[in-house]
Amino acid sequence: MTSFYPGPSRVYDEIPKYVTEAHQQGILSMNHRSPEFIALCKATLKELRNKLSIPKRFMIFFASSATECWEIIAQSLLKKESIHIYNGAFGEKWFDYTHRLRPSSRSMVFDRESVLGENELTFKTGEMICATQNETSNGTQISNSILHALRKNNPDHLIAVDATSSMAGIRLDFTAADVWFASVQKCFGLPSGLAIMVISPKAIERMRLIDETLHYNSLTFMTAMMAKWQTPFTPNVLGIHLLLRTLQDRQPIREIQKKIKKRFDAWQAFFQDSKKLQLLIHNPQARSFTVLPIKATPHQIEKIKTEARKKGFLLGEGYGPLKKNTFRIANFPALKEKEIRGLMNFLSHYL
Repeated sequence: MTSFYPGPSRVYDEIPKYVTEAHQQGILSMNHRSPEFIALCKATLKELRNKLSIPKRFMIFFASSATECWEIIAQSLLKKESIHIYNGAFGEKWFDYTHRLRPSSRSMVFDRESVLGENELTFKTGEMICATQNETSNGTQISNSILHALRKNNPDHLIAVDATSSMAGIRLDFTAADVWFASVQKCFGLPSGLAIMVISPKAIERMRLIDETLHYNSLTFMTAMMAKWQTPFTPNVLGIHLLLRTLQDRQPIREIQKKIKKRFDAWQAFFQDSKKLQLLIHNPQARSFTVLPIKATPHQIEKIKTEARKKGFLLGEGYGPLKKNTFRIANFPALKEKEIRGLMNFLSHYL
């Protein structure tokens, strides 16, 4: 079964080999305070910087999931009010979660067919602006240029970005924001259970001013331990090893983005003239490169998903209010060209 589900999705073929290596090298029982773990952590962070073009002045942390990152951000970087910009279900979930911890937080919802303009991106209140770069539920994205405009217009705010369905798939300009995070079960091509946080010096300074130390996943504790190449909790050591090995065997992000964009263009062309299956997002400028929701009648959606599974293709369910009339196709790096051609051949009978 080939998973085109937009997370957890298809993992790289080499994962079993990497797990065997971990077992043979004693990594599965590695002590997270040992010199061996410190060496693993150093190597992984170096590879992340090199392959994803993360600036040296930004710190990198490990967490368990993007959802945990929501909590860390609200607890350790926010005193009172954040502003959440979103157009879909996962951006709304982030806002709802933060609102429970910081009730003064508020939202700015925009239409999923819209591309935000600079005049919409200036805020006079709040401490932090939170944006969902890639909205997995509806297949939209916010560009690097929009994020740069957000930063330019709001120099005193921290800017936090959920890049869960895009990090390691497209090139992100990390200088455009202060906090970036993503789980690894999407574009990283790994099993779930690990997340990456990328934090700017400005955010570290804010963290020190707030000095929150009430929780085990306090960014204050995480920073102190990462200064020693360690974590305050027992980390997913296998996940970190798998991350290192996949990064070592992958091209730099600029090359991966070229592949992803080429595939995205092919999918756009594939559905362009279809009368029965259409890309949910009509505005090409708003479309995600890595998640493609396809719209049809509820009957067609159910039939296609059922028949696709029989042919060995797992399609993503529609999400939330889009569940009945959409399915989603992941365009993640671990997917192979022959698998994409196979799915296209299957779907061609329903166009």
